[in-house]
Amino acid sequence: QEQLVESGGGLVQSGGSLRLSCVASGRPFSHFSMGWFRQAPGKEREFVAVISWSGESTYYAESVKGRFTISRDNAKNTVYLEMNSLKPEDTSVYYCAKDPRATSYPSAAFWGQGTQVTVSS
Repeated sequence: QEQLVESGGGLVQSGGSLRLSCVASGRPFSHFSMGWFRQAPGKEREFVAVISWSGESTYYAESVKGRFTISRDNAKNTVYLEMNSLKPEDTSVYYCAKDPRATSYPSAAFWGQGTQVTVSS
């Protein structure tokens, strides 16, 4: 059974850092690009970052560029999102996505259950 399980969310002060992890199981992990999306209350789910299957290529939303870093360890079936200089507007549920199809709207082959990130001012 395919699963994506996120962890690492929590409450942090503005300017702080968090590292999210997403562990994949059930299907080959290294064959697919992986991404992170987020959804704030009352808003649509939005793209955050994506990484190619090899890890050689990454792409970020403008709102997080320079602050967030996506990476992966194919041997551990895990993708990470390192978040620095966090702002209150980064407060959202963060979702791991397998094989994201687009960055302009939320579309992926499979989604995790999400992990809450709350940034206090």
